[in-house]
Amino acid sequence: MLRVVLFLLFCFYTGICGSDDAKGDKVVTVDCSTLRLGQYICPDPSVDQIDTETQQYKGCTKGKTVPSEGEADVQCLAADGIICTETNNSTFTRKMPCKWTNGYSLEIALLLSVFLGMFGLDRFYLGYPGIGLAKLCTLGFMFLGQLLDIILIAAQVVGPSDGSAFVIPYYGAGVTVVRSDNETYLLPQADWHNIT
Repeated sequence: MLRVVLFLLFCFYTGICGSDDAKGDKVVTVDCSTLRLGQYICPDPSVDQIDTETQQYKGCTKGKTVPSEGEADVQCLAADGIICTETNNSTFTRKMPCKWTNGYSLEIALLLSVFLGMFGLDRFYLGYPGIGLAKLCTLGFMFLGQLLDIILIAAQVVGPSDGSAFVIPYYGAGVTVVRSDNETYLLPQADWHNIT
């Protein structure tokens, strides 16, 4: 709200916010994809855009490089006095990050791991039949594998084999696993030999 007020004050003092409407307020028509933070609210609070089963945005699609890092088209609301050229009103859509889920529940995986993990049912459920069969034949790697899987599933280090995120039955904090790959690896630089 403070950002909207500051933006409107900026528009008022600079006079760049377009023509007056019937009420005397300044109105500007812009391409809303170029709006900066504070000039819009995303998602629009008047529209229910959260899927109650997955606790993610409705229409979340699978990510291109990392499947669980998806995107969803979310309806946003421009600040007062801004009209979007795309819709000819103050609403527009913007792509927002979300976690793509494929129906695997964290609760079910954790319960299977605690009570039936020695038979490998947790790994069968998550789509790892090889490890599930090995746990079945060795009684959960003599219960050590079961204990390890309970910790790994609870910490969300082990997830579904298709790369999707777990369905978590509450809207709140989730775990993001940070991994190093060719894109994130820090390569030695030529000027590092000068640092003592």
